[in-house]
Amino acid sequence: MYDREIKVRFLWLLVLSLGCKSAVLAQASDWNQFLGPGRNGVSEETGLLAKWPTQGLEIAWRVKGGVGMSAVAVADGRAITMWNSDRGQAVVALSMKDGALLWTTSVAANYENSMGNGPRATPTIAGKQVFAYTGEGILACLDVATGKQQWSKSVVREMLGRPAEYGMACSPLVVDDMVIVTAGGQGKAVVALDRKSGDIRWTAVDGLSGYSSPALLELCGESHVVAFTAIGVTGLRPSDGKELWSYPFPTPYDCNTATPIEVAGSVFISAGENHGCVMLDVTKQAAGYAVVEAWASVDVKSVMRNEWQTSVLLDGYLYGFDNVGSAGPVTHLTCIEAATGKVAWTKARFGKGNLIAADGKMWITTMKGELVLATATPEGYLELGRQKLFSKTRQNVSIADGFALVRDDLHVVCIKVR
Repeated sequence: MYDREIKVRFLWLLVLSLGCKSAVLAQASDWNQFLGPGRNGVSEETGLLAKWPTQGLEIAWRVKGGVGMSAVAVADGRAITMWNSDRGQAVVALSMKDGALLWTTSVAANYENSMGNGPRATPTIAGKQVFAYTGEGILACLDVATGKQQWSKSVVREMLGRPAEYGMACSPLVVDDMVIVTAGGQGKAVVALDRKSGDIRWTAVDGLSGYSSPALLELCGESHVVAFTAIGVTGLRPSDGKELWSYPFPTPYDCNTATPIEVAGSVFISAGENHGCVMLDVTKQAAGYAVVEAWASVDVKSVMRNEWQTSVLLDGYLYGFDNVGSAGPVTHLTCIEAATGKVAWTKARFGKGNLIAADGKMWITTMKGELVLATATPEGYLELGRQKLFSKTRQNVSIADGFALVRDDLHVVCIKVR
């Protein structure tokens, strides 16, 4: 999410042996949490732009925003994000119709950090609730219709955790009647809370939190909560947080930031700081679970070093940003074969940005303030168009109901894309 300068399917996780399913099941047209409904950066929207409009993109609305790194969550006609405001870190709901302010709720004092001010995490909309995690690690639950706060808990402080140096960036994960975040404490790096009351349900994993958001992945015919902390990746049983498997992957400056993604029953993780990436095969055996590297590409010659972005998987290929050096200025856009790690193509020196996938295309935001549309194909980089629409941003696009939303420190912009 930061440098130090400052398969395409909705995951309807069925009830299997653990009887667990994600509680953030949303309509196909929603983008109700970080990286979308499947927390994999892939939208189910279809019928979107097939070519770049001759007159440029059509802006549906643009409204004043605030300072922060949260992306936009969308559900039931509401676009919800977070930023610093004159009343503190605020959770803000806008109308998808015209950008009108529906409500705003302050959940903590403004967050300031030398690497950029404002909250980092993206709110999660789950039914009638919204969950928001602040830069210092306060988890708040709000009513989605009114913004009224239902409960709040200073998770990092209560878990005796150490806040991440660049701010708590974990976007809440809702699983059944629980909400899960990272907290960075001994035996409490991952914490599950009761959705209704905010009471602690379970804690797990030692070490610092890092900056990644956990995901609910389908592995070995079961649902696993997969958390990528500062020291490695761990699979947890959703019901009680029991550690099922782990793999060490410590990164300099604790900068494990990308969200783990499931690839045909395996787990892909990647980190910047010249660390690299690995594909992990997880199998269930009589004595427990085994984790082996299907392939790995690490150090300075790695094929994929996701700095703050999460790669996306489409038709057996991973598309993502490969940052060269220790959060250095050179970043390539790269496509690799997921099964082997073999590079399909590289768009050298594309620049820092973020991406999601929708309707067979990459929707890319750049640090120059551009929205870029490119065909997602392993045959090569095929750009359809680009347009400057905002200022410097690290946030990914959110796509819902035929609209694309993106924000910077000044505005939230809604673009018609169908």
